[in-house]
Amino acid sequence: MEAAAEPLRSVRHLSRVLLFLSQCYILSGDGSLNLEHSQPLALAIKDPGPTRTFSVVPRAAENQLFSHLTESTEIPPYMMKCPSNGLCSRLPADCIECATNVSCTYGKPVTFDCTVKPSVTCVDQDLKPQRNFVINMTCRFCWQLPETDYECSNSTTCMTVACPRQRYFANCTVRDHIHCLGNRTFPKLLYCNWTGGYKWSTALALSITLGGFGADRFYLGQWREGLGKLFSFGGLGIWTLIDVLLIGVGYVGPADGSLYI
Repeated sequence: MEAAAEPLRSVRHLSRVLLFLSQCYILSGDGSLNLEHSQPLALAIKDPGPTRTFSVVPRAAENQLFSHLTESTEIPPYMMKCPSNGLCSRLPADCIECATNVSCTYGKPVTFDCTVKPSVTCVDQDLKPQRNFVINMTCRFCWQLPETDYECSNSTTCMTVACPRQRYFANCTVRDHIHCLGNRTFPKLLYCNWTGGYKWSTALALSITLGGFGADRFYLGQWREGLGKLFSFGGLGIWTLIDVLLIGVGYVGPADGSLYI
């Protein structure tokens, strides 16, 4: 047993000696590991290059900055109605702000101090830039203006030919260059006065010439009465004469309730 273990010990000692010699060879610089050649690599690894810094902006500050930029570049909607470098006294009401007084006497002339809105440019009588000026107007509310000073929406659902005449609620807006007190948009009760394109002269001519065949009723959109006149030959002429009188005085009108033109 001792004779068999002796060769194994010799091999172990020999391998240790060879390992020690190889390490010395590498450290001496003759091996493949060269520190001079490896130094640039080490420097390249250690040098991260130019660095960039990023600042994190809070969400609230970002939104505030965006809204400020938007407001600075956005054109106010009233600027579409405001002429540039015109007389301040002739600017539309949407372009100025006036210190009005509702305690004035109705129907009497009054003067109010006014200021143009931001981004609006105007001049005085001497063509000099002006911001503050005085405007002359009549003391009255907007809903008290004459009908020519405002525009109202039309209704196509009410009957214009009715007894008594029907009315409807309309939304009215004051014209741009008219100045008044109170709201410039207001509701008002108006008579039905819309038209569907029917002519009174055409209806009367058809009633006189072809009324016996119901042509006048067909033209006005009253097809049931037209069929009745057609198959009764105008009610043996009696119905025809009656329709001539009714259309002539305007009592019979279009079936949709509109007015003649």
